[in-house]
Amino acid sequence: MPVEREPTDWSSTRMQRRIARRYAAERNFRFLGLAALGLAASFLVFLLFTIVRDGWTGFLNTEVRVAVTYEPAILGLDAGRIAATADPAARRAAFRQADFAGLMLAASEQLGDFDSVVSEGAWLALRDRLEADPALLGQTEQVWVPVRSTIDLLNKGKFDLEAPEISRGVSDRDIRAWQALEAQGKLRTGFNGIFLSTADSTVPELAGIWGAALGSLLTLLVTIAVSFPVGVGAAIWLEEFAPRNRWTDIIEVSINNLAAVPSIIFGLLGLAVFLNVFGMPRSAPLVGGLTLALMTLPVIVISTRVAIKSVPPSIRDAALGIGASPIQVVFQHVVPLALPGILTGTIIGIARALGETAPLLLIGMRAFVVDTPQGFTQPATVLPVQVFLWSDDVARGFIEKTSAAIMVLMMILIAMNSVAIYLRNKFERRW
Repeated sequence: MPVEREPTDWSSTRMQRRIARRYAAERNFRFLGLAALGLAASFLVFLLFTIVRDGWTGFLNTEVRVAVTYEPAILGLDAGRIAATADPAARRAAFRQADFAGLMLAASEQLGDFDSVVSEGAWLALRDRLEADPALLGQTEQVWVPVRSTIDLLNKGKFDLEAPEISRGVSDRDIRAWQALEAQGKLRTGFNGIFLSTADSTVPELAGIWGAALGSLLTLLVTIAVSFPVGVGAAIWLEEFAPRNRWTDIIEVSINNLAAVPSIIFGLLGLAVFLNVFGMPRSAPLVGGLTLALMTLPVIVISTRVAIKSVPPSIRDAALGIGASPIQVVFQHVVPLALPGILTGTIIGIARALGETAPLLLIGMRAFVVDTPQGFTQPATVLPVQVFLWSDDVARGFIEKTSAAIMVLMMILIAMNSVAIYLRNKFERRW
C-alpha cells in the first residue's frame, strides 16, 4: 500500500527558510542579469562615445585663404590656345599637364614665414577651380585651400599647448603660424567634402573614403550576385528535394561546420583558388566578392532552411491537394511565404561580410589605391581594410580619419540591419 504523505506545513520555520532562499536566489539572478546587461551597455556606450569623440572632427577640415593669380607662364599654358579650344576634354587634358604645384608654391609665398601651413596637395584645389571655370586663366582670385594636418588639428584643439614641445606632437613654429593666421582671419573650418569624395592619400588632410566605399559596394555586388542564388537554391534542394541518405547528411554537417570556420580560412581558400589557380587580378572587387561569397554561403543556406521549415506543412498539403506539382508547391507557395526570413538572413550575412577584413587582406585588397575603382577588375580596397591601414599609420592626422571611417562603416551596418528588421516585421506571418 502506498505510504500517505503528511501534509506540508507551510508555516513551519524550515519551510519559511526554504521559501526565503528561493526568493533570494530569484532576486540574485535578476540582479546578475541586469548587472550583465548594464555592463554590456556601458561598454557599448563607451565604445560609441570614444569613436564619435575622436571621429566627428574628421568630417571637418581647415582651410587657409590665399590670393592666386593663374599666370599662364607659371602654369606652362598658352592662354590663346586654351581660349580657342572648344573641346572640354582637350582643355582638361592640357590642365592636367600644367604646373599647378608651382602655381601653389608662388601663391603661398604671400604668407611669408608661414608658407609651410599649406597642404602639399593644395594645388589640386587650384586645378579643380580652373577646370570648372577656364575664364580664370590670367585672373586673380581669393581661394580657400587645405592646410597641413598639423595646423588642422591645432585649429580643432587636438593638442595640449601647455605640454612641452617634445611631448605635445606639434612644434612652436606651427603654433605661431596658426595663431598668426587665426588672428588675421585667414583660417576657416567647414565641412570636409574631400573626406567623402576622394580616395586614399599619403597626407591625412587629403585622404578620403569614397574609393574604399565604392570598392566595398562593388565587392558586395559580386558577393550578393553569387551567394544569394546559390545559397537559396542549395537550401531549397536540401530541404525540399534532396533524398535522406548518408551523402545529404554529410553535406548538411559540412554546411553547419563551414558557418563556424574563421573568416581567414576563406581568405586562404580565395588566395589558393582564385589567384593562384585561376589567375584572377589581385586586389580586385571581383576576387574579394567571390571570397566573401564563399564565407556568406553557409549563413544564407542555414537561414533559408530555417525559413522554409517555418512554413506549416498544411500549406504544402493544401497545394498538393488541389493538383499542384511539387515544383509549383515550392516556388509558388513555400518560397514566397519564407521570403521574409530568407531576405533577413541574407542581409545579416552580407552585413557580416561588409565588416570582414582578414580574408580580404590575404587576397591583396590592402593595396594603397589613390584612384576610385572603375570596374570589378580594377585595383580597389574596402572600408574595413581602409580603417586597418589608417590605424597603422604613424601620422597623427589619420587618428580622426580612422574613427570617422568607422562611423561611416557603422552607419552602413546599422542601415543594413534596419532594413533586415523592417523586412522581417513587414512580411512576417505568424501561424
